[in-house]
Amino acid sequence: MIYRYSSRRQKLDKAFLDEKLRGALAYDRIAGYFSSSILEVVGEALESVEGIIRVVCNSELSKEDVKTAKAAMEAQRREWCESEPENRFINAGNRLEKLYNLLKSGKLQIKVVPNDVFGLIHGKAGVITLKDGRKTSFIGSVNETSSAWRLNYEILWEDDSEEAVNWVQEEFDFFWNSQFAVPLSDFIIEDIKRLSKRKVIYSVEEWRKNPDPASTVIESPVYRKELGLWEHQKYFINLAFEDHKKSYGARYVLADMVGLGKTVQLAMAAQLMALYGDKPILIIVPKTLLWQWQDELYNLLDMPSAVWTGREWVDENGLKYPSNGDISIKKCPRRIGIISQGLITANSPVVDYLLSLEYECVIVDEAHRARRKKYNQGNDKTIAYESNQNNLMRFLMEISKRTKSMLLATATPVQLHPIEAWDLLEILSQKNDSVLGSKYSKWRTQPERALNLLLGNEEFEEFDLSIIDWIRDPFPPENEEEINFAIIRKRAGMKEDDFVLSMDVIESMKNTPDYRKLGRVVNNNTIKLYNPFIRHIVRRTRDFLENTINPETNEPYLKKVEVKLFGEREEEAIVLPPYLKKAYGYAEAFSVLLQKRVKGGGFLKTLLLKRVGSTIIAGKNTAEKMLSNWNLIEEDDYEDDDAEKINEEREEIKNLTVEEKECLKRFIECLENNQSKDPKYELTLKLLIDDKWIERGCIIFSQYYDSAFFIAENLSKDLKLEKIGLYAGGDKSGIFIYGVFYRKTKEEIKQMVRKHELRVLVGTDAASEGLNLQTLGCLINLDLPWNPTRLEQRKGRIQRIGQIYDEVYIYNMRYKDSVEDRVHELLSTRLENIHNLFGQIPDVLEDVWVKVALNEIEEAKHIIDAVPKQHPFELRYNQVKRIKWESCATILDSNEKKKCLMNGWK
Repeated sequence: MIYRYSSRRQKLDKAFLDEKLRGALAYDRIAGYFSSSILEVVGEALESVEGIIRVVCNSELSKEDVKTAKAAMEAQRREWCESEPENRFINAGNRLEKLYNLLKSGKLQIKVVPNDVFGLIHGKAGVITLKDGRKTSFIGSVNETSSAWRLNYEILWEDDSEEAVNWVQEEFDFFWNSQFAVPLSDFIIEDIKRLSKRKVIYSVEEWRKNPDPASTVIESPVYRKELGLWEHQKYFINLAFEDHKKSYGARYVLADMVGLGKTVQLAMAAQLMALYGDKPILIIVPKTLLWQWQDELYNLLDMPSAVWTGREWVDENGLKYPSNGDISIKKCPRRIGIISQGLITANSPVVDYLLSLEYECVIVDEAHRARRKKYNQGNDKTIAYESNQNNLMRFLMEISKRTKSMLLATATPVQLHPIEAWDLLEILSQKNDSVLGSKYSKWRTQPERALNLLLGNEEFEEFDLSIIDWIRDPFPPENEEEINFAIIRKRAGMKEDDFVLSMDVIESMKNTPDYRKLGRVVNNNTIKLYNPFIRHIVRRTRDFLENTINPETNEPYLKKVEVKLFGEREEEAIVLPPYLKKAYGYAEAFSVLLQKRVKGGGFLKTLLLKRVGSTIIAGKNTAEKMLSNWNLIEEDDYEDDDAEKINEEREEIKNLTVEEKECLKRFIECLENNQSKDPKYELTLKLLIDDKWIERGCIIFSQYYDSAFFIAENLSKDLKLEKIGLYAGGDKSGIFIYGVFYRKTKEEIKQMVRKHELRVLVGTDAASEGLNLQTLGCLINLDLPWNPTRLEQRKGRIQRIGQIYDEVYIYNMRYKDSVEDRVHELLSTRLENIHNLFGQIPDVLEDVWVKVALNEIEEAKHIIDAVPKQHPFELRYNQVKRIKWESCATILDSNEKKKCLMNGWK
């Protein structure tokens, strides 16, 4: 029989839902849209159902999202968090607790299906098995929201005939058993529990009484909109913050491999420190990463910050603060200020102002650029005296004395010589005995011998008591070895911030159990296991995380992502067509002409070779600029630590000779007279279409904006049904549709990639840092950066946490007999070994490209041979420990947090 219900006539929750479900044996429900349903109607009626309640609904998931269980869980997490349940379910603790109990017990089971499989599931229906065993079905406009059952105008038809029940049941079963239907994510279920207990702290001062990191982290965008923080990231953040709370502060080198999320670890630690104290936070990064850092702070952590442009501060909203000369740098409008390393390397006048302030924390990205000028090997006179320090290292040595905490980040703490790692620790140790001990410490005064002990090149004789000097200063903190170090510290009366066990105390211990205990730990092995390098250099390798089992999940800490590399074999080098080979010859000739008359440097001398090796259009544009005005050369073409020498080169080179101009003109003529398509573009198109890389999604990298624009524009013409994304610095990002460019923000581009709206993205190196492209499975390097770190950073965009594919494809393009090809030949037998030893190719190998381009082959070989044949020492600080933040229900109010961080420097 058919029964009709209208909310105009009766309350549907009372007249129908409560009555039918009370004591029911089962309930199957097609409920409509997930984020606005399911979770609001939890009361006595649902709780009284005796059997299983099954609900199927649809969501913003795509069928791409449900290819694997892991991808489906991550996509659900994003959608759930983007709906901001913490704001939708205020004062709903009791209801959410009931919902959690139903879900956790399995009594309530929910499956979601993607929108792009069946479209929006607008139909809503259900089958109820009543307490007496009879079944009834219903169809109507009502979804599973409180307002639908109690407030809205809704209509519902009930039909308990066998035909109607079977019909609705068949509809439900179709969706429930679909291959695209996936169970509700465990993350959502556990987050419902957390939200049911949620409490808010409305004062930073109140938070400081019990400064729990989780209360500031758990509802930040990186946790709610991205994939959350991984165990190795949480471990470092917690480690740094716990040390910062101590009197001596946190002093670490974060040396994780590329792609393991160093930036977010540093940024989160900075946020906690800024909230905990009142002094400024200074972040020093390469020029090319300034805006990337600000974007990540704001988008991932909701952290306001200001960037110093060299003239003025610019905040996270793009608001500029008028300059008042160099002194303006002291008036940063935000607690966190970001400056370029170029300021320091160029010895800008603002350096003195920066050194006049006191800081809560100083963070340095790409810290290996702070280095000594020369290495004196074979003796102990290796301390980097001021005259042997480059400008950045000298500055960091000074500012280290003016900050409580200091975090240095680099994937390559050792480039060529192990003393470089000691130099980084020496920077950290200024006015801080926790790192290398007191000024009399052997670790400070005998760095070469310290390294020999770590390398195993030297060992103490058995019972050699001089080994005590290496262990007592600095003496390990109690948490490193509680059975011995903690007891000795306690008996010696050492405070938490004491790091020197005095010889007088050791003498007084003689003939006591404590002295015998000290004797048991004083040996060569102790030095190798408990030393400043391991204590203050935190390095987790991809291999370690992929092959170490997390005892909590019984799975590796990091999903393994294999790389299938193309373009490396000799036969895969692209043969230059005649016109391009002729043009390339003129580019080489032009470089040789400049080399003959210009002293030093190599950047501008080789720029034309680099750019024509990228695309024909990039080479042509560069030659035309060189003929008209050298000042038009894009600053994005070089790093800020090259800026000073490049400006000197520019002045020396800008007045070209007649012969040099003629060479450039012939170069341009060769390119203009050709009508063929760019060979690298043709190969890109083949990979996307014939090899079907487009189906996996692909990022195409070039160093140069004109190359990236050219590739993206032409792909949109040849792939007529495909949107092509362009991701670049500044406001140059957008999408191409049928060859027409539409400007988009970088954030909009990221969202389009994440939602699978963009399968092809072309990016400059602005996309090589901080951009997460886990939904793309392929990468094409249109050109090979001469700085090998850039190549590693590009790879890190897809070989990273959350990648949906088990194997990613990478194609490195190079022309036969080009500079890149000749360097490849020189390095091919060494690159893999160097990468395995260091985890990344050292930046110093960039000089190899320059030397080869200038035909200085022997000097190039000398640079290669200077790289150590084996890793100088094993950095064993590969620890990862469980940090349980996910269940944190006490939250620091986001507005209060932001208000605190918006306070400027005092």
